[in-house]
Amino acid sequence: QVQLVESGGGSVQAGGSLRLSCAASGYSYSVYCMAWFRQAPGKAREGVASIYDDSVTYADSVKGRFTISRDNAKNTLYLQMNSLKPEDTAMYYCARGVRPLVRNCLNTVSYWGQGTQVTVSS
Repeated sequence: QVQLVESGGGSVQAGGSLRLSCAASGYSYSVYCMAWFRQAPGKAREGVASIYDDSVTYADSVKGRFTISRDNAKNTLYLQMNSLKPEDTAMYYCARGVRPLVRNCLNTVSYWGQGTQVTVSS
């Protein structure tokens, strides 16, 4: 079965960096778009970034600060987060696209990990 396991969250001060990882298993990883989402307390879940092949999409709020990448040999998705702000505080989730070969899956995901908490203090 499809499994997505996030890691790498933690607490940092504003301006700091974190690198999130998501280990995927149970399907043909390389043919699916992958994405990162986040949800802050009391707020709706929002798409942060997605990646498939050479197609990368970012939310405006993280452009220039976050970088999504993937290692298809390791079935692993990454999110490098730099210049973190208190408003980046949220639970971060990785997710898989609904269908293979979709280039942007921020609006069409079918599987979710359990999440990893990121807390940024001012």
